[in-house]
Amino acid sequence: MKGTAKPIYVIGHRNPDTDSICSAIGYAHLKQAKGENAVPARCGKVNNETKYALEYFKVDQPLLLTDLYPRVKDVALECKTVVRQHDTLRHLGEVMRKSEMQSVPVTDSKGELVGIVTVGDLAKRYFLELGLQSLVDMRVRYRDIIQATEAKVLVAGDENDFIEGNIKIAAGSVETTISDLKPKDIVLVGDRSVGTLKKILQAGVSCMIVTGGCRVSPEALAEAAALKTFVLATPYDTYTVGRLLNQCVPIRRIMHPEPICFRPMDLLSDIKGVMDEHRFRSYPVVENNKLVGLVSADEIMLPDRTKVILVDHNERGQAIEGIEDAKIVEIIDHHRLGGVQTSEPIYIHQEPVGCTCTIVANMHWHQDIEIPPSVAGLLLSAIISDTVLFKSPTCTAYDKKTAERLADIAGVDLKEYGLAMLRAGAGIGGKSPTEIAKNDMKEFKIGDYRIIVSQISVMDPKEILDIEGKLIEVMREHCEREGFDMHLLMATDILEEATYLLYAGSPKTLVGEAFKKDASGTHVYLPGVMSRKKQIIPPLSEAVKRIKPQ
Repeated sequence: MKGTAKPIYVIGHRNPDTDSICSAIGYAHLKQAKGENAVPARCGKVNNETKYALEYFKVDQPLLLTDLYPRVKDVALECKTVVRQHDTLRHLGEVMRKSEMQSVPVTDSKGELVGIVTVGDLAKRYFLELGLQSLVDMRVRYRDIIQATEAKVLVAGDENDFIEGNIKIAAGSVETTISDLKPKDIVLVGDRSVGTLKKILQAGVSCMIVTGGCRVSPEALAEAAALKTFVLATPYDTYTVGRLLNQCVPIRRIMHPEPICFRPMDLLSDIKGVMDEHRFRSYPVVENNKLVGLVSADEIMLPDRTKVILVDHNERGQAIEGIEDAKIVEIIDHHRLGGVQTSEPIYIHQEPVGCTCTIVANMHWHQDIEIPPSVAGLLLSAIISDTVLFKSPTCTAYDKKTAERLADIAGVDLKEYGLAMLRAGAGIGGKSPTEIAKNDMKEFKIGDYRIIVSQISVMDPKEILDIEGKLIEVMREHCEREGFDMHLLMATDILEEATYLLYAGSPKTLVGEAFKKDASGTHVYLPGVMSRKKQIIPPLSEAVKRIKPQ
């Protein structure tokens, strides 16, 4: 809910790998050190390799975000002004006057929402006033009268008792007034003689309200005490008291008992139609039956867009759902430019290195910001992962030098830790064919083709080839269901430094042309190939120009 500075989410691509997760944590640390409310986030499940690194360095997983579509929680205001269902209309009027609110939520004693009342409801009550209203059916208590009229109790009774009679005004002749009184009635009197007051009390009224600040004689008070009759003294005149008594009605009598409510996670796009239909000024926001805020129709027209910093990607197809509704403020990446559009100039830091975390680590050092051992360990883990312990052709001397410095800060043996982490992430483990096919999955637009390229590292590629048929079927179904032209899966042998490239969809000639292989089957063997970024995407991008001129 609104009330504190909105966070800036630092987030990697969908189906996050170790670089995506660790660069989000590392860059969020850098921004936090500079006083910004940056929060590391992720938009997918953490893989085994990344989990090993997080657990080794005792760092929590980043916040999981499923999308960035604006939700009620993004525009809802904290609601500090509420009324209880047993409060009076007079209290409601005071609350509305002081808060300038047009709609006020109504709760019970447990804080659960039971209704909402608007200034229109209050106005309607006044418009319908034709003389004094009966308070019997409204379940008004004597304490409500005392509060509304600001009365001083001269002779006490049970303030929690409900009113059982009508309200009468002692005007004109005493005889007429007394003849009109019935037991349990409430009578308003002004400056009257002791004798008159005694006669009124003896008529069996339950409460006598003395208006205008008039003095009541001791004899009359003694008579009231003997008869166990409430006596109240108010500074207001009789006409005003009559109006105030009409305001003793409990709020629950005029409130909307089943208000239209929204939940914090409701999409703004989903609630807009409801608001347009009912046209209330504001609506309660409820979670677990508890009131947590209010959302107004004005707020959803131009909601503040969620601010995000993209790390380890810059392509719309790889970004979290709803990125078009967010405000990208920075991009930190080491990939090709992929066409994310922004509404205004932003800070972009891209370098042709093997890992985004290489960039993030050096940004810390260039700005003289110390890297804690745990964060250094995660940055190191990402470099090891993306460069496959420096075996990948994407690895640069800059990556290796950075990794060595981070290993010193983290207090680990670079090779020993690196092998252990890669081993933890290698292999299919208990993954299903679907999970394997979508492991570290990224979407690319190559020419006119929408292509998915997944990658999984293995120690023994046989475990992938043994289930190749199931994997191809899953990949083919994924293409048909999501509208992709091809799905490629890199099964990378980290020991032999080679990749078995499985593929489904069409055109297969794109694979054959890119790698100069016979692509009539469902996989090709690519010795020396380990990098998607440098050894898969560039050949495909060049091949598409040859098989289908752009």
